[in-house]
Amino acid sequence: MNYEAVIGLEVHVQIKTHSKVFTRVAAGYGQPENTLTDPVVLALPGVLPVMNKAALDAIIKAGLLLGCEIAPICKWDRKNYFYPDSPKNYQISQYDQPICVGGRVEIELPGSARNVMGEHTHIALTRIHLEEDVGKLNHFAHDSLVDYNRAGTPLMEIVSEPVIRSAEEAYAYLTSLRATMIYGGISDCDMEKGQLRCDANISIRPVGETRLGTKVELKNLNSISFVRDGIEHEIKRQIAVVQSGGTIVQETRDYDGMTGTSQSLRTKEMAHDYRYFPDPDLMPVKVDAAWKARIQTECPELPFDKQRRFLTQYQIPYTLTSVLIWDRALANFFEQAAKLCGRPQAAANWIVNDLLRELSHAQVALADSKVTPAHIAELVALVDSGTVTNNAAKEVFVDMAATGDKPGVIVERKGLKAETNADELEGWCRESIAANPKALAEFKAGKESAINAFKGPVMKAAKGKANPKLVDETLHRLLAQA
Repeated sequence: MNYEAVIGLEVHVQIKTHSKVFTRVAAGYGQPENTLTDPVVLALPGVLPVMNKAALDAIIKAGLLLGCEIAPICKWDRKNYFYPDSPKNYQISQYDQPICVGGRVEIELPGSARNVMGEHTHIALTRIHLEEDVGKLNHFAHDSLVDYNRAGTPLMEIVSEPVIRSAEEAYAYLTSLRATMIYGGISDCDMEKGQLRCDANISIRPVGETRLGTKVELKNLNSISFVRDGIEHEIKRQIAVVQSGGTIVQETRDYDGMTGTSQSLRTKEMAHDYRYFPDPDLMPVKVDAAWKARIQTECPELPFDKQRRFLTQYQIPYTLTSVLIWDRALANFFEQAAKLCGRPQAAANWIVNDLLRELSHAQVALADSKVTPAHIAELVALVDSGTVTNNAAKEVFVDMAATGDKPGVIVERKGLKAETNADELEGWCRESIAANPKALAEFKAGKESAINAFKGPVMKAAKGKANPKLVDETLHRLLAQA
C-alpha cells in the first residue's frame, strides 16, 4: 500500500522588543543566568502583568505580511501546566480569540535541471497568536537547572494548516517564513539562540484517504535542515510501524539531528488538558482600522514579490535574483548600485559573484563592507568604457574590498589601465589568426563563436591589458579581410 504524509508545523518566533511582553524588564540573550528577571517574570505574590504594545505592533505586522485577518478584538488566556520552566505554573497565551486568523505563506519548491526556477505555491495558516516564552532548562548528569532569562519574552506561535505533504515543502515553508519575519524587522530568527523554534505534527494515511491519521509531534528540531531530516525520518518510521502490523500512538517524540534518530518523550496532551480560561488580569484588546493602517505603512515588500519585480524591472536572471532577495540589505545594496550605474545585470554579477565572496573570505558583514554601491557603479563604468579589462577589474575588486579605495584610484596605483595601441593590437590579432587556421575556417563557414579562439592569444600577448571591445572590433575587421 502507498502512503502519503500530512504535516502541520507550529513555529514559535521570538519578537524583537526591548522589554518583555508583560513587564518592562529587558529582553535579550547571552546574559548571566537569571539576571533578566523581576517579580513579574518570577511570579512573586501580588504582581500584575502589563501589556507591551510593541509586541502587539509586531504580531499585527506579521499578520498583515502573511495576509491574515486581524481580529477586531483578541483576549488572553491562561494555559495551565506544571513544569519548572514556568514559575507561574501557567502560560499567558491566546486560545479561542487569537489576534491573527488565516493567512498563507508563499513557498518555492526546488527547481529542476531544465527549469531552475521552482514551482511556487502557498501554505495555508490556521492562526498566529501571541504568548509569553518560558524559561530554559539546562540538563546535567544528575541535576537540571532552570534559567528564567528567556521567560516572559514575547513569542508568536504561527500554526499552519495540515496541508504540507513532504519534508521539502516544510523546508521551503520555514525558509520563506523566516525571511518574512527578518524582512519585517519582527525577529532575527536565530535558531541557535532559540529565536525560532519549530514543532512538526506528522501523520500518514493511505493515498486516496481523506481522514487524518494519528499524529506524532516531533520536537527539538533546532535547525531548518533538521526539520527536513526529522520529518523524513518520522514518515519512514510511521510507514514501517504500520507495515509491520503495529499502530501509531499519539505522542511527542524527541529528534536527535546528529544521529538521525528519535525517541518517545510522552503521550501527547489534548487542549482540554491545559484547562484554558480567560486571564482575569488582562483586558481584551481592540484593534481598530487606524491601528492596522499605521502598521500597514511599515510593511516591506516581501522576498518573492521583490524577486518578481527584479525579474521584470531590471531584466536580471533568476539565478541572480534568487541570491539577492533573501537578504533585505543586500537587495537594497543592489538597487542602489543598479540605479547609479544604469547596468543592473553587471551590478548584480559583481555583487553576487565577487562582493559576497570577499565578504565571506574576510568574515565581514555587509553593513561593515568597505565596498559601497558607488564603488560598484564606478567599476562597471570603467569596464564598459574599456578603461580596464574584465580580468583587471577582478583584481581591482579584491583591492577595493580590502582597502575601500575607489576603483579609478586603484587602476592608476596598480597600472591596470587597458592598452589601446592600435598598431600593436593589430599585430597581435594577425598573429593569432595566422596561428589558428581551423578557427579561421570555422568562422568563414559561419560559426560566429569561433572568433573566441583568437581572443585568448591576443589577451595573453597583451598581458591582459588589451581593451576587449577593441580586440573584438579589430578581429572582426581582419577576419572580414582574410
